[in-house]
Amino acid sequence: MAGVKEYKCPSCGGVLQFNSSLQKMSCPYCGTEIEVSALEAYDAHLNDQTPNDMTWDNLGGTEWEEGETASLRRYICDSCGGEIMTDESTAASSCPFCGNPVVMTSQVSGDLKPDYVIPFKLDKEAAKNAYKAHLKGKILLPKSFHDENHIDEIKGVYVPFWLFNADADASFRYNGTRVATWDDGDYIYTKTSYYSIFRKGNMSFAHVPADASTKMAEDLMESIEPFDFSEAVDFRTAYLSGYLADRYDISMEDSIVKANQRIQKSISDSFRETVVGYQSLQEADSSINLSNRSSSYALYPVWLLNTTWHDKSFTFAMNAQTGRFVGDLPADGRKMALFMVGLSLLFMLIIFMIFMFAG
Repeated sequence: MAGVKEYKCPSCGGVLQFNSSLQKMSCPYCGTEIEVSALEAYDAHLNDQTPNDMTWDNLGGTEWEEGETASLRRYICDSCGGEIMTDESTAASSCPFCGNPVVMTSQVSGDLKPDYVIPFKLDKEAAKNAYKAHLKGKILLPKSFHDENHIDEIKGVYVPFWLFNADADASFRYNGTRVATWDDGDYIYTKTSYYSIFRKGNMSFAHVPADASTKMAEDLMESIEPFDFSEAVDFRTAYLSGYLADRYDISMEDSIVKANQRIQKSISDSFRETVVGYQSLQEADSSINLSNRSSSYALYPVWLLNTTWHDKSFTFAMNAQTGRFVGDLPADGRKMALFMVGLSLLFMLIIFMIFMFAG
């Protein structure tokens, strides 16, 4: 009938009809039943939904002032293409990413100036000790790795990060179920109740990081996070003395995707934690709108350690602020096989004991 509003089923999307005998709205396609008052609340939520708005404009970025780059030098690696910069008193002879020689190409120009820097808090000796501690207790590590590998180089590198700030207004709708089971001695009954759950709220985000360098393995950088931004200071070229700074090669605009992914996941996880008491829960739709968006550019301190064993290179990284240390290690094939055999025997023993006690 013209002028009559159609209501969609929240389960299958079919057009709901009013069931006079039930005094409810029901779906002729999937059988869903819903109270009129609940349907009105659901419809109000849908009308209140707005499309996602996670676009960023007026991105930050500070140009170098005249004379600030006079004491800075840029080096480039002919092997991996990595570019680093440092002050004129710090010579760079090898690439911190691949270990090959680097050559000075020019003074720094054209890049944006970092807004903030977290100064190095832990020294090179702390990085060495963390590496040794990292090797301890690794039962599958080849013995010869302890004896033969050596640290080729330890370099302090400032890694570039784009930082994003925003306020987020979000709303989520979930489909949930609750299942009740009972029996009367002859039959077992199961009743499944379906629910539409709504959540709405806002969150604020400050200094959401996005690694701005392709030379630094993304999983390596994420593994040594987080950095404590409360210890960041305004950037000064003096902080580069004795250290290298990786040149960003991922633009701020290209980093927005990663920042949005982090923001979206954080919001989604936080909202979902508020919905409890359901046997199953599935996100049906969501809306996230960002406001008060801003960005900045920062340098975070990292110790990079390169080691060689059996002609293979291994790279380790340490958060030079917190001391968090990560890096992959080789596994001894023979030890791995013995470990798997032992694990299988233990599993079989547990199964055997269960059957023994059960009998």
